[in-house]
Amino acid sequence: MAMILKTVGPGRGALWVRDGLRLYMRQPMAFTGLFALFLLAALFSTLLPLVGWLLQMMMVPLLSLGFMVASQSVLLGGRARAVHFIEPLLGAPTQRRALLLLCALYGLLVAGSLWLADWAADGGYTHLFQLMSQTPAPLHEIDALFVERSMAAGALVGTTAITLVTIPFWHAPALVHWAHQGALQALFSSTLAVWRCRGAFVVYALTWFTLMLTLGMLSALLFGLMGLGQLGSVLALPLGLFLSTLFYVSLIFTFNDSFGQQ
Repeated sequence: MAMILKTVGPGRGALWVRDGLRLYMRQPMAFTGLFALFLLAALFSTLLPLVGWLLQMMMVPLLSLGFMVASQSVLLGGRARAVHFIEPLLGAPTQRRALLLLCALYGLLVAGSLWLADWAADGGYTHLFQLMSQTPAPLHEIDALFVERSMAAGALVGTTAITLVTIPFWHAPALVHWAHQGALQALFSSTLAVWRCRGAFVVYALTWFTLMLTLGMLSALLFGLMGLGQLGSVLALPLGLFLSTLFYVSLIFTFNDSFGQQ
């Protein structure tokens, strides 16, 4: 279908999170199951030597698109199903090639961003992963590593690079799937759409940051006062699963408010 660009005000960014929560509550188990299925596939990909971690990153555009398709289905009264992850790959060969090209480009660019972050940190992140892989992990060495100035520089470079990569890929898979755009055209259209609605996306990011920070502080405070600090760390996993799923459910609203049918 032909698509037109739309523009929304900054306040709409917070409503994207709210609408995502409302949609998630329609089928919470189905949406959570979709994200758990992706985590399982990502876990299996790590079994592949050398390329497993790169394959994980290449799967992210399909993850976001699969959730958009599932969320759109629920909005229209349908169900969120696992088949929505592979549905975009069952279309025309040109669309499939464009989607696979986006996946490959995304994986390579994210890998390059992580390399830049590690370079800016003087190899600090490589050292961090090595320390965390030890059993038991040397917590005092990890704490000492985090306070080094190079780690802050690496975090700044990595965050900037990942943000610059994310913007063109934000809507690109959906534009290939629904608007039948080519990979390069979809990347350009996505960048333009995010720029036009930049105020809403800033509020969207701040809303997510505030939500995660608030929930984390409340859970730590609550379980700390009850003397159940260890239980709080155990509940961090389901809380992270919930927030991650909620984030991907909310993506459809960022797309629907950025593009409309001609």
